Amino acid sequence: MSLNRSILLVLPLLAAVPASAQTTVTGQPATGGASSATSGGQNAVTRPNTDYADRPAATGTAANVKLERGANSFTEGEVRRRLERAGYHEVKDLKKDDDGIWHASAMVDGKPASVGLDFKGNVAVQ
Repeated sequence: MSLNRSILLVLPLLAAVPASAQTTVTGQPATGGASSATSGGQNAVTRPNTDYADRPAATGTAANVKLERGANSFTEGEVRRRLERAGYHEVKDLKKDDDGIWHASAMVDGKPASVGLDFKGNVAVQ
């Protein structure tokens, strides 16, 4: 059997593989018109906001952030470092509440502020 003929026999099989591999986010085949788009897809997944963990936030942006409830795995040291990278100094009285949000007192631009950090790593003035 020639190489060209072998390729012609294998190509239809390869073309059928992607169609049989389409599944929803649960790993089950999509049925009844369900797809990743209608099953919750990426909206059902939450991850910490680690895109710019080492980049300080611009001054004043933390006032517009809404902190979200969730299981927070940040340690006290990690929270302190993230707040300091966001421009807050003299961070003290760090406490995590029942909603998983860390709260602290800090100084920013020479003024005292109450700040918080959620499970995604978002920082906000409270």
